[in-house]
Amino acid sequence: MTDTKSDTPPDRMAISPRSPHFGGELLERGIGIRFKGTEKNNVEEYCISEGWIRVQAGRTLDRKGNPLTIKLSGPVEAWFEDLGDNPPVAKKED
Repeated sequence: MTDTKSDTPPDRMAISPRSPHFGGELLERGIGIRFKGTEKNNVEEYCISEGWIRVQAGRTLDRKGNPLTIKLSGPVEAWFEDLGDNPPVAKKED
Protein backbone atom coordinates (compact mmCIF):
# COMPACT_ATOMS: atom_id res chain seq x y z
CA MET A 1 0.00 0.00 0.00
CA THR A 2 1.20 3.57 0.51
CA ASP A 3 3.18 5.28 3.24
CA THR A 4 0.97 6.01 6.27
CA LYS A 5 2.73 9.36 6.80
CA SER A 6 1.58 10.81 3.45
CA ASP A 7 -0.53 13.97 3.56
CA THR A 8 -3.06 12.75 0.98
CA PRO A 9 -4.98 9.46 0.75
CA PRO A 10 -4.23 6.98 -2.05
CA ASP A 11 -6.00 7.16 -5.41
CA ARG A 12 -8.17 4.12 -4.60
CA MET A 13 -9.26 2.60 -1.30
CA ALA A 14 -11.91 0.25 0.07
CA ILE A 15 -13.18 -0.40 3.60
CA SER A 16 -13.73 -4.13 3.03
CA PRO A 17 -10.86 -6.38 4.18
CA ARG A 18 -11.72 -8.72 1.28
CA SER A 19 -10.80 -6.05 -1.28
CA PRO A 20 -7.28 -5.80 -2.74
CA HIS A 21 -7.61 -2.02 -2.18
CA PHE A 22 -8.28 -2.32 1.56
CA GLY A 23 -6.60 0.52 3.46
CA GLY A 24 -6.47 -0.89 7.01
CA GLU A 25 -4.04 1.38 8.86
CA LEU A 26 -4.94 4.38 6.68
CA LEU A 27 -8.62 4.06 7.59
CA GLU A 28 -7.71 4.53 11.26
CA ARG A 29 -6.69 8.11 10.41
CA GLY A 30 -10.19 8.89 9.15
CA ILE A 31 -10.83 9.74 5.52
CA GLY A 32 -13.18 12.43 4.35
CA ILE A 33 -14.83 12.01 0.94
CA ARG A 34 -16.48 14.73 -1.13
CA PHE A 35 -18.50 13.51 -4.11
CA LYS A 36 -19.95 16.06 -6.55
CA GLY A 37 -19.34 18.77 -3.96
CA THR A 38 -21.15 16.97 -1.10
CA GLU A 39 -19.40 15.28 1.82
CA LYS A 40 -20.30 11.59 2.09
CA ASN A 41 -19.95 9.28 5.09
CA ASN A 42 -21.34 6.07 3.55
CA VAL A 43 -18.64 5.33 0.95
CA GLU A 44 -17.55 1.67 0.71
CA GLU A 45 -14.86 2.25 -1.95
CA TYR A 46 -13.61 5.16 -4.06
CA CYS A 47 -11.30 5.87 -7.00
CA ILE A 48 -10.21 9.45 -7.59
CA SER A 49 -8.56 9.01 -11.01
CA GLU A 50 -11.52 7.12 -12.49
CA GLY A 51 -14.09 9.40 -10.79
CA TRP A 52 -16.41 7.01 -8.91
CA ILE A 53 -17.53 5.85 -5.49
CA ARG A 54 -19.37 2.74 -4.29
CA VAL A 55 -22.09 3.16 -1.69
CA GLN A 56 -24.26 0.59 0.02
CA ALA A 57 -27.65 0.02 -1.65
CA GLY A 58 -29.87 0.24 1.41
CA ARG A 59 -29.80 -2.78 3.71
CA THR A 60 -29.82 -5.31 0.88
CA LEU A 61 -27.33 -8.17 1.17
CA ASP A 62 -26.02 -10.58 -1.44
CA ARG A 63 -26.18 -14.35 -1.00
CA LYS A 64 -22.88 -14.33 0.92
CA GLY A 65 -24.12 -11.75 3.41
CA ASN A 66 -22.14 -8.82 1.97
CA PRO A 67 -23.86 -5.49 1.38
CA LEU A 68 -24.89 -4.77 -2.20
CA THR A 69 -23.27 -1.62 -3.54
CA ILE A 70 -23.94 0.74 -6.40
CA LYS A 71 -21.31 2.65 -8.34
CA LEU A 72 -21.83 6.40 -8.76
CA SER A 73 -19.74 8.43 -11.22
CA GLY A 74 -18.56 12.00 -10.71
CA PRO A 75 -15.72 14.07 -9.27
CA VAL A 76 -14.22 12.60 -6.07
CA GLU A 77 -12.03 14.34 -3.48
CA ALA A 78 -10.42 12.68 -0.45
CA TRP A 79 -8.46 13.89 2.58
CA PHE A 80 -7.25 12.66 5.96
CA GLU A 81 -9.47 13.96 8.75
CA ASP A 82 -6.67 13.79 11.34
CA LEU A 83 -4.85 16.70 9.64
CA GLY A 84 -7.20 19.36 11.00
CA ASP A 85 -9.44 21.96 9.41
CA ASN A 86 -7.54 22.66 6.18
CA PRO A 87 -5.91 19.38 5.06
CA PRO A 88 -4.40 18.74 1.60
CA VAL A 89 -7.06 17.25 -0.69
CA ALA A 90 -6.42 14.48 -3.23
CA LYS A 91 -8.46 15.09 -6.38
CA LYS A 92 -8.24 14.52 -10.11
CA GLU A 93 -6.55 17.37 -11.92
CA ASP A 94 -8.31 18.46 -15.11
